[in-house]
Amino acid sequence: MKLNKRQKKIRTVVKNRQAGFVVVLEDIHDPHNAAAILRTCDAFGVQDVCFIFEKEKKYNPRKIGKSSSSSANKWLSFKVFNSTQDCLKVLKKTGYEIIATALTQKSKNLFKTKLLYNKIALLVGNEHRGLSDFAIKSADQILAIPMQGMVQSLNVSVTAGIFIYEIVRQRQKNINKYQLNPKSANKLERDFRKR
Repeated sequence: MKLNKRQKKIRTVVKNRQAGFVVVLEDIHDPHNAAAILRTCDAFGVQDVCFIFEKEKKYNPRKIGKSSSSSANKWLSFKVFNSTQDCLKVLKKTGYEIIATALTQKSKNLFKTKLLYNKIALLVGNEHRGLSDFAIKSADQILAIPMQGMVQSLNVSVTAGIFIYEIVRQRQKNINKYQLNPKSANKLERDFRKR
């Protein structure tokens, strides 16, 4: 069967989707920040995003950032949770290594940490409060971006982008290990064709 231009694009995108990599957004207040993170997820092949709305007002991930993020949300898969505890319970049960993005005394340098796990859940927290104490205590690792200026924090979407890039960069050396299996890829391709 000869593929048209759209079908070829879909097949290429699906081939580059990352297996076992989920981004978890805990109580992100500003939908614009969430939309920017979703655009980064799509750009780097992250298919799965979890939203936690425990303290912040809930919004629909499908309806955010249609103009500012080029409708990246149209191409991603979402799960929404009412609590961090519920979300992390599901992720741990399915074998994810929980990576918290936080600046604490226990934080390790992102760029000096090997992140080649089969399954990684990257936790990103609220713009003002950061990750909850529960999220940090539940994490397998706490990582931070080393800062060299006077300011010790970045916008949440920038932080997420740097972490996502670094995880994907490390996976590139053995990318076949992190691609979707044929069954999952076929299912996602069929799903994309309907969107």
